[in-house]
Amino acid sequence: MPRQGGGPDGRPRPADPAARRRARTRTGRCPGSPGSGRAHRSGRTRETACEGYRRALAAHQEAAAPRRVDPAIAEAVERQTAAMRELSRRAFPEPDVVVPEDAPAPIEQARAERRRQADVSHAAAARRARAERAAREARTVAAVTPQRAPLRTSA
Repeated sequence: MPRQGGGPDGRPRPADPAARRRARTRTGRCPGSPGSGRAHRSGRTRETACEGYRRALAAHQEAAAPRRVDPAIAEAVERQTAAMRELSRRAFPEPDVVVPEDAPAPIEQARAERRRQADVSHAAAARRARAERAAREARTVAAVTPQRAPLRTSA
């Protein structure tokens, strides 16, 4: 008659998976140690690894053959890189305009232009409101002067 639910050592095996995990850690081995059957998940890195691991890694890195690069491939990569830089230089040329040191940056110029446009719009709105208020007080239709320049619309 075959054993039911028994472990490899003949003891009864718990049915609950969490109980099985707890039983595995009671074997006296560290959960991440070799032969424990469990992966170590504590976030170890090369810096926090044990001294034996660091020695083994250093020995492996010394014994590993250096990468060999084919000179023809390296030359082709250099040619391709130079060609790409030339295409980029042609597509996006550097401006030849000499900008004085005290000149405002392009972003500051854009902000100043927006401020100026906002001031123009505000002044036009204030003129229109004054004209409409005067017309209401006089009980006439407001004769609003047309805009000298079309106002910019916002999003």
